[in-house]
Amino acid sequence: MNTSPPRLDLTGDPVALTAALVDIASPSHQETAIADALESALRGTVPDEVEVLRYHNNVLARTHRGLGSRVILAGHIDTVPLADNVPHRRGRDAQGRDTLFGCGTVDMKSGLAVYAQVFATLAVADSLRHDLTFIAYEGEEVATEFNGLGHLAEAHTDWLRGDLALLGEPSGGVIEAGCQGSIRLRVRATGTRAHSARSWLGDNAVHRLSPVLGRIAAYTPRDAVELDGCVYREGLNVVRMEAGVANNTVPDDAWFFVNFRFAPDRSSEQAMEHLLDVLAIEGEDNLSYEVDDVAAAAAPGLAAPAARDLVRAVGGRVRAKYGWTDVSRFGQLGIPAVNFGCGDPGYAHKKDEQCPVEQIREVSAVLRRYLTAGTIDGEV
Repeated sequence: MNTSPPRLDLTGDPVALTAALVDIASPSHQETAIADALESALRGTVPDEVEVLRYHNNVLARTHRGLGSRVILAGHIDTVPLADNVPHRRGRDAQGRDTLFGCGTVDMKSGLAVYAQVFATLAVADSLRHDLTFIAYEGEEVATEFNGLGHLAEAHTDWLRGDLALLGEPSGGVIEAGCQGSIRLRVRATGTRAHSARSWLGDNAVHRLSPVLGRIAAYTPRDAVELDGCVYREGLNVVRMEAGVANNTVPDDAWFFVNFRFAPDRSSEQAMEHLLDVLAIEGEDNLSYEVDDVAAAAAPGLAAPAARDLVRAVGGRVRAKYGWTDVSRFGQLGIPAVNFGCGDPGYAHKKDEQCPVEQIREVSAVLRRYLTAGTIDGEV
């Protein structure tokens, strides 16, 4: 029985590499095979002076050429559970474009393939303008405790140091800068259970929640927070609610989750303080809250010199990232970070996940143009 990892060509066509990565099924917690393949390919491709590290199912490599600045190329290797969409299929999308279909094509094995191929082919190239770090990490699609980038931040922090970090999340080939933060609280009310025919004997927990719900519904979020030319939009929403044990019973327990998405000009502490002011539940009888999740925002960081060059390389196509991504982890380390990858994020996690072939090639060309000498501002 052949137990050697699948062979990956890191120096060839990034489209072919995307297809090869998709064909190595890697749902979260099952990343060993794809990590083995990437590690084997890197060690078999780059020269000895390029450092390679394997930590659990995270595969990293970096140059040490003393180029004066460092760009990090990072992407996750796991996907959501398969939906009968591996191996890949190549065909035409609804617009007639040559397209790869399959789990991970857009989220984010196309971005990972571009990053791996660019790293492997430029690591010792004379034209390289920045030292490079390549990070392929596990556990992004599941709970934070399994996130490989988080594990690396604790165990190998020096590998996450750089002047700019690029995360290969799907962004349609444009820069999605920074990310908004997220706070999720569970708000609970307690009361007294009673038969609904004798409701005066009870205390309805749902009714106790209604003033808080009213304050959330009446809240007007900021919808034009501009940072580095990117406009962020905040939001405050109840996202889940539960109460009651029977259709003829006054509920004695009711709760909801409320999610606050906040712009990068607020710290997590400032966002929490604002959220609690809006909810106004502290000190109220029979009302309580617990923190379910806090994820810090990341500033766009486009003023950094390395980021300005990237903006020029993509022709100024920049927009704010509304969702939360792992760029926040770099932001907490003081490293400017952006999302830059292939395909429409609207296809992420879908059974018909797909990525146009031409966009993989375009992102590869832009990244190569950015990283190599004599290609910024038209210089030769």
